[in-house]
Amino acid sequence: MNFSLLFVHSIWLTVALTIFLPNAVSAATPPKAQNSSSSIQVPDRLNPNPNPLQFPTKPEEVKIQGTVPISLAQALELAKRNNRNLQVAILQLERSRSALRESQAALFPTLGLNSSVTNSGNGFSNNSSQASTSFNGSAQLNYNLYTSGNRQAAIRASEEQLRIDELNVESQSLTIRLNATTQYYDLQQADQLVRINRSAVENAQASLRDTQAREQAGVGTRFDVLQAQVNLANAQQQLTNAISQQQIARRQLATSLSLSQSVEISASDPVQLAGLWPQTVEQSIVQAFQNRPELQQFLGQRNIAEQQRRQALSQLGPQISLTGNYNLLDRYNDGVSVTDGYSAGIQGSLTLFDGGAAKAQAAQSKANIAIAENQFATQRDQIRFDVEQYYAQLQSNLNNVQTSSVALNQAREALTLARLRFQAGVGTQTEVIAAENDLTRAEGNRVTAILDYNRALANLQRSVTSRASR
Repeated sequence: MNFSLLFVHSIWLTVALTIFLPNAVSAATPPKAQNSSSSIQVPDRLNPNPNPLQFPTKPEEVKIQGTVPISLAQALELAKRNNRNLQVAILQLERSRSALRESQAALFPTLGLNSSVTNSGNGFSNNSSQASTSFNGSAQLNYNLYTSGNRQAAIRASEEQLRIDELNVESQSLTIRLNATTQYYDLQQADQLVRINRSAVENAQASLRDTQAREQAGVGTRFDVLQAQVNLANAQQQLTNAISQQQIARRQLATSLSLSQSVEISASDPVQLAGLWPQTVEQSIVQAFQNRPELQQFLGQRNIAEQQRRQALSQLGPQISLTGNYNLLDRYNDGVSVTDGYSAGIQGSLTLFDGGAAKAQAAQSKANIAIAENQFATQRDQIRFDVEQYYAQLQSNLNNVQTSSVALNQAREALTLARLRFQAGVGTQTEVIAAENDLTRAEGNRVTAILDYNRALANLQRSVTSRASR
């Protein structure tokens, strides 16, 4: 092959690639999103192994090396970073972006290049003529001029699916935030129950010492000692159960946050009211209707079904495409220069009868539209119920916080008086034990009321869903 022919072939290939490929790539590639960094500082030892397929094979790899106290803000940051469900939702969103770029590729023509080098002769037994070598190259260009709306419907359906997956990421983020928040409150409650039951054990031990001293002094009875011993045993059993629940709550939150295998966590935030809800129940319902991503997802499903219906019906419409072809042929050492040629044309097709397949597909999509509309209505009613339910729980728990605070002060005073009466000889050990149990119950009721209020507030915030940041 001579250098002039190589030069012609390389120019032909370079021009074709330069004209068609860069435009298609630039049009299909979206701008990259900027990563935002959080200001919440989280200890590095809490982060899991970056390899999701890694799993421990030795006991020392899962042995707890220490307990790290974390705040609710840190727990939420860890949930956002590490939760597997959220990561799957983000990957699904990336997949939808690629699917949209795939459907948008139909807006551009397709270009194909074919080339071959062929050596031909008469065979090994016949040498009457020499073998010849030839080069054959061609370029094909195709573009769909008119698809009866199929191309536009496919792109629109991909756009709707991308929007649904964006809403799914938001919904997963809100759900993960709610789960992490409620599990953190569960851990706080478990920690407080351990503290309350330890205090109850200490009170029971003090009462037992008092009754034993009174028995030795001759002013107490064996019955009082037995009552105190039974009360201490019950308190120790409740403490054991509380410690077990604390360990379970810690592991549950650690699992939800996908933490390191060898670390334990505890709640560092104090138990207190998380805030007040400023809106009325009616305002909350309307805001929930406007903000909940689930409603927008069902509308997106409805829109996808509508575009699929249009795609199905487009198969019955005319399809028009533009075709072009350029050929290059050169037979080496034949004394003839390179020959080339081209062809261009318009092709059209129309399906006259398909056995009713297109209309059947359109009917299926129409049924999917009705399904999405009914799911939208069901979700709307459920949203209203959720808001009303958590709003009612919020109000009742706020009243319980006030009531339990008063009851706690009264229980403390009652226990002090019961002990004074018992030491003065005008009260009984039964009264002291009852007062101790009342104090333990009052402390537990107050913690429960506060954390139930916080749970209701977190659920109400999830139900209303503030989307001002978007």
